[in-house]
Amino acid sequence: MPYISTTPARLLNPCTGNQNCTSPFSYKNVLALTNKGDEFNHLVGQQQISGNLDSPEGGFDAIMQVAVCKEQIGWRNVTRLLVFSTDAGFHFAGDGKLGGIVLPNDGRCHLENNMYTMSHYYDYPSIAHLVQKLSEHNIQTIFAVTEEFQSVYQELKNLIPKSAVGTLSANSSNVIKLIIDAYNSLSSEVILEPVGKLPEGVSLSYKSICKNNVVGTGEDGRKCSNISIGDEVHFQISVESQKCPSPGKQEVIMIKPQGFTEKVEVILDFICDCECAAKGEPNSKKCFESSGTFECGACKCNEGRIGQICECSKDEVRTDDLDANCRKDNGTDICSNNGDCVCGTCECKKRDNPAEVYSGQYCECDNFNCDRFNNKLCGGHGRCECRKCICDANYTGSACDCSIDTSTCLARNGQICNGRGECECGTCKCTDSKFQGPTCEVCPTCPGVCPEHKDCVQCLTFQTGEKKDTCKEDCKNFRLVRVQKTEELPQPTDQPFPRAICKERDENDCWFYFTLAVRNDTNEVHVFEKP
Repeated sequence: MPYISTTPARLLNPCTGNQNCTSPFSYKNVLALTNKGDEFNHLVGQQQISGNLDSPEGGFDAIMQVAVCKEQIGWRNVTRLLVFSTDAGFHFAGDGKLGGIVLPNDGRCHLENNMYTMSHYYDYPSIAHLVQKLSEHNIQTIFAVTEEFQSVYQELKNLIPKSAVGTLSANSSNVIKLIIDAYNSLSSEVILEPVGKLPEGVSLSYKSICKNNVVGTGEDGRKCSNISIGDEVHFQISVESQKCPSPGKQEVIMIKPQGFTEKVEVILDFICDCECAAKGEPNSKKCFESSGTFECGACKCNEGRIGQICECSKDEVRTDDLDANCRKDNGTDICSNNGDCVCGTCECKKRDNPAEVYSGQYCECDNFNCDRFNNKLCGGHGRCECRKCICDANYTGSACDCSIDTSTCLARNGQICNGRGECECGTCKCTDSKFQGPTCEVCPTCPGVCPEHKDCVQCLTFQTGEKKDTCKEDCKNFRLVRVQKTEELPQPTDQPFPRAICKERDENDCWFYFTLAVRNDTNEVHVFEKP
């Protein structure tokens, strides 16, 4: 469980109804590779279907065993094709956890009496593991799948080199043509790859000269496509090394086309000395007490001397002791990984940007790794010293993002935040919930707020009142919303912000109704437009 039913009857016959099915299994090797077509047809005809509970199949287990069980399968030392036909998806690494199987697939052959015996012990292989084993054994895969799962196996093909996908008809009648077409597709492409891991520091670059003299570089330089029998293509491979091995040591790399057994062996002899070394100045005065050869712009120390200019003697102090002087608080990082230990003293690395500097006894400090505000180092209001912001006057905070200047918090009465709040980073935080605004001076629900704004509401709505001639200038921070019924006026409980309900009399002794709220320094007024 949960892949098959584990009841005794279902273990014998997993199918329902009158179907006579064979017991569930992960992979069975019915017949080794053979040229006896009659025997193949006979055995295929004898096979019984089996059944399981979930839709995905254990095909990856089968592919892995076919790839690694060379003797049982009968692989010869020729081009190897694996045809995988299915009408379902696949399980892969991690799915085994559903059945309590957590050991990763070991990539070894486990066929006993032609049955895979470790499906209950090892998880399904991962795609990367299959790619490794298929490439290692020069196997090219053809996925013959039904139309329903074409997209799934097309994605799988993109991850497995030298593989192809064909659409299998419902009754599999086109399988022979499918294999021929897929083989022609695979054999028409040559892709080069190194065998195994390259030596440390060694890299390869490819250039291909394909059919019709089409030149490919970069990733395209590894392959040529649309090749027919008799066509000739060329590859140029450049080898570079960023690291020199021990003097006289050789390295061997192998390069092969995917899906083929032929390999090219390349023996690398490393050139570790620069041409300028031949012009070195022995016992140069540019080195400490002439204790080295000055070549290629640097000192190459004589035996027993170390240091940038050979200023230290190995006899005076052990290398371990020198390194200990470069570790902060007995840690493991030499010069905080930001410098080199030269004769027991840290020499900090230089940055590409000369304005960015490592500093400190252990190169533990720098001036570019401080907190930022508005994408500016120390908010543009301070300097970075040893990864901490030193803020300018009137600024504080880890990124100098908080102004301590209170002038922006002064209300018209001269009080900070009108005495109704606290000034934090140049902004008022109102402590009295009735007050709002940038300086806590706005109180929409306080007594007197309705008469204060009566004239602006009257002139904006009815073009009458004391401010009718100066309305545009005096009342520009009002946003007016007209309603047709008093029932449509917003109530104080409708919104989370304070709102005053007003009833005022005009010069004609008529009453008009409106509500007032302050939002983002704008007086929001809803007014009943029929006084």
